[in-house]
Amino acid sequence: MRRADRLFQIVQFLRSRRVTTARWLAERLEVSERTIYRDVRDLLASGVPIDGEAGIGYAIRRGFDLPPLMFSREELDALALGARIVESWADPALATAARSVLSKVQTVLPDNLKNGIDAATLFSPMVRIQPEVAATMALLRQSIDSRNKIEFDYARADGEKSHRRVWPLGLFFWGQVWTLGAWCELREAFRSFRLDRMAAVVQRDEIFPALRGRTVEDLIAQCREER
Repeated sequence: MRRADRLFQIVQFLRSRRVTTARWLAERLEVSERTIYRDVRDLLASGVPIDGEAGIGYAIRRGFDLPPLMFSREELDALALGARIVESWADPALATAARSVLSKVQTVLPDNLKNGIDAATLFSPMVRIQPEVAATMALLRQSIDSRNKIEFDYARADGEKSHRRVWPLGLFFWGQVWTLGAWCELREAFRSFRLDRMAAVVQRDEIFPALRGRTVEDLIAQCREER
């Protein structure tokens, strides 16, 4: 759980209970009591009205509520369009996550904005990603997060085929196709691979290191220089 999410959960727990101990919070959030003490201090410093102390318990003063999220019409349109594009062009897990994000945002919007997302008139109406590309994308996302090397067969536009072992660094959407940005062990350089031209993709057990000059930031910097 990200720290920001944990702080939000702490506030929600405190709002729903009269007194809450650090041990109880630590067990629910699967962190140490020391982490809870530090988080509560940070919440106090940011202005959250928490009463109590370590070893006794904590409570939020009556009347405290999180401020509602405020968005402009353009911001709501951007959220809706972004989520709809993800639904059309990403793998099923990301599509589900996009719908979940919109639902969560809509839940905490003030009443005068709750219909803003449904009223957005920017659409991506067709599911354009092919099932085999979606499956490849899901595997690549996991490999990027875990830093596992991958192997695959690749066919270039001219029909030339090769077998590659790469360090997957990032996925890039170009409006019609997805590409994988990677460090290629065969070429000993950065390369981009279209997902729809990759076949027999296998995640290896070998973990690649985070080496200077071979990171996604380095890849992006090189692309900017070339352009």
